[in-house]
Parts: sequence; structure tokens; C-alpha cells
Amino acid sequence: MLASLNSRSRIWIKQPLAIYTANQLDASNGLVIENNKIIEVLAKDQQPSLPCDEIFDAKDVVVIPGLVNSHHHFYQTLTRAWAPVVNLPLFPWLVNLYPVWARLNPEQLHVATQVALAELLLSGCTFAADHHYLFPQQLTDAIDIQVNAAQQLGMRVMLTRGSMSLGQEQGGLPPQHTVQSIEVILRDSERLVQTYHQRGDNGMVNIALAPCSPFSVTQEIMRESAQLAQTLDVRLHTHLAETLDEESFCLEKFGMRTVDYLEHVGWLNERTWLAHGIHFNADEIQRLGQAGVGICHCPHSNMRLASGICPTLDLMQAGAKVGLGVDGSASGDASNLILEVRQAMYLQRLKYGAERITPELALHWGTHGSAQLLGRGQHLGQFAPDYQADLACYKLDELKFSGSHDPIAALLLCGADKAEHVMVAGQWRVKHGEIQGLDLEELKAKHRAAAKALLAA
Repeated sequence: MLASLNSRSRIWIKQPLAIYTANQLDASNGLVIENNKIIEVLAKDQQPSLPCDEIFDAKDVVVIPGLVNSHHHFYQTLTRAWAPVVNLPLFPWLVNLYPVWARLNPEQLHVATQVALAELLLSGCTFAADHHYLFPQQLTDAIDIQVNAAQQLGMRVMLTRGSMSLGQEQGGLPPQHTVQSIEVILRDSERLVQTYHQRGDNGMVNIALAPCSPFSVTQEIMRESAQLAQTLDVRLHTHLAETLDEESFCLEKFGMRTVDYLEHVGWLNERTWLAHGIHFNADEIQRLGQAGVGICHCPHSNMRLASGICPTLDLMQAGAKVGLGVDGSASGDASNLILEVRQAMYLQRLKYGAERITPELALHWGTHGSAQLLGRGQHLGQFAPDYQADLACYKLDELKFSGSHDPIAALLLCGADKAEHVMVAGQWRVKHGEIQGLDLEELKAKHRAAAKALLAA
């Protein structure tokens, strides 16, 4: 039996079929949650120390910490599987899509954001980072729109105030009408942090600063963003080392490789997490690790665009933190994080071998690893006392799971693609595979209409 939690309730997630804690704690007898926090992790035969108001019988589900998505572009759900770019690598893919995305209006962004978040939530994701860098004249309040969309679904979000300041006239990739001045970017960045950024353990909205990429921003906005992030004590995010074309661009435009560029503009520090992080040499990996930079691995996108394979274990051994992201839904083409965890495991096995890339390691990347990238590793991404009550439950009753023996391994090896129940901050947001309070059919109809209108404009 499931029950919504109120401000005084205590619930026992009792005796799960299996539980992945993302640490070494024994939680075989379940978790006790009070309000928005885990107050007890129960080892075998251990009982709750206080009476519980509700008991959730978890004997039929695998329980894991809520998945954390550390890189996405929510607006791109409107341009999934668009025929003109299906077979293109990154640079021509972007050149074809920039003019389409520049036509986005507020209503389209709102529905695109809700679709991305709903899809993530249904996959077991409880905290999602978005990198939004498009602010055409009709969409200057894009982050405000995304805050509203996320609050309606009850999900945690890290919304990054992206930017593009290097247009085609200055040698960049974006069309000139999509770039903004440094003054506008910095002023809006500061406004968003002051208005929305929540610093507590239970924060539902975080803001970070995120100039888009070396080929779309100036060195000046990179430096100024780093200084502002330090002043405001928020995190920094950008794309880096995704393709060899980007590496060539940096050498030609700036006379340096990507990590040299990162250091040159004041970003080589533990405040920074990078999307993709594929094309690093051995020395650069050591420098990134020593600086505590985080890397978000995006396997589906990297395979879709034939960009390469992130050197995850080398980065971790050097001291870097590694997490996962589904990337934009026009490069990954889906916002399903449990499938992204599976894909990360398989892709990384091609690089490092089956013995070293376990289901547990891949789940770590998708939970506590990603939480660390977003600066929330002290209270999200694992099951321990005083951690936030964010969790996902998966049933293994479909035909594809029949005959499986290890429930944790079965999540990935047999291809779990949807959660049965999802809790965020102690509140059930998904029950029996359905998002509470959301008419999914109505949302899909609005989204399909918005996608058609965007491409017809």
C-alpha cells in the first residue's frame, strides 16, 4: 500500500526485493523516512526504532536512490529524430538545428521542459540538470519558465543559465541573432541566482552558470562567469572535449587545447563540471583530476553523433568525479536515465572490459556520482541517515526479467526502462507507473502540436 506523506509522517520502506544503497551500508530490511529525510537504514532483521505511520511493502521491487541526470537540454524534445540531422556529426548537426531552436517561444519551452522532466521522472530520475543557452528576443525569461514547469511536477532541478556570445560573424557556430551581450548575460545570471537558488539540503531548485561551449562563447564571458560564480558561490558548467572538431577549433581560434583553454579562462577547479569530456590526453586527465573537475558522461549522445567514448575510469583514477547525463533529446533522442545507465555500462565495457565495469559502478555514476557533479553529494544520491528521501522502485515482473537471478544486475542487463514508484523529498511523485496530478495524454498532445508548429514556422 502506498500513501502520500504529510509533514508529520514516518514511513517504512520495508524489506525490498533488493536495494542498492550506493555505499556499503546494509539496507536489506529497508529504510525509515520521516518528512523529507531518511532517518534509519535498516540492516537484516533490524526494526524501526520508532513506530511508523505507514508501511510500504517493498518485497516486489528493487529500490535505488533517485537517479540524477547531470546534463540535458530540455527544449530539444521538440526536435527528436528530425530527418535532416539524423545522420550528421555534431558541428553540421548544430548548424542545421540552431535556426530551428531560435524560433522557440515561451509556450513551446514550457511544454518541452515538462515532457523532458516527465520522461525522466518515469525512468526513476528525481534530480535533473538542464543546460539552456538559447535566449532569443521572444524567450529572455527561459529559466523562469523552466522553474515553473519543474515546480508543477515536483522534481528537483539544477537549471543552468547558459549563454552564447560568439556568433558566426566572430567565427563561432551560432547564428548572430542567437547571441547576447556579456552585460545582459551576467545581469540575468545574477538575478536568477538571487531569485531561485536554494542552498539547503532539501533545495528543489539550484542555479548554475553555463556558457555553452568553446565554439559559441568568448573567452571574456568564460572569465566573467567564473568570477561571478565564485562571488555567488554557485557551480559552473559547459561542454568540453566532445569532438575532435572542437579540439581543432580551440587550436585554431585560441591557440591551445581544450584543457589549456579551460585553465586559461579560470575554470580548472572543483566548481566546474563538464559535459562529455571525451578527447583528453593522459596529461590533461591528470590535471582535471588534480583540480577536482567533474565529468558528465553522455553515452547515448556520444554514440548517436559518433563523438567518441569518455575515459571514465582514467578520469576517476586521476581524482575526477564522473556522473551521467541523457544529453539533449535531439542527440540522445530520449530522456530515460535508467536506460542511460545501462548504455554507460555497455559502452564503457568496450573500453575497459567487462570485469571492471559492473552494474553497481554504472548505477553509482547515475546516482551519487551525478549528485557530486551537481554539488549535492552530501545529501543526495545514496541511502544513508540524514540523506534526502529520493528513491525509485522497479518491478521485475515483465517477461524480459523472467529467469533473472540477481535483481540489481537485472535492472541493467535485462533492460528496465520505467519505474513503478518514485519518491522525491519524501513525496510520492510516481505511483504504479503514473505521475501524480499529470494528464500525460494531454501533455503529449500539446507537445506534438508544439513540435509540429516549431518545424513549420
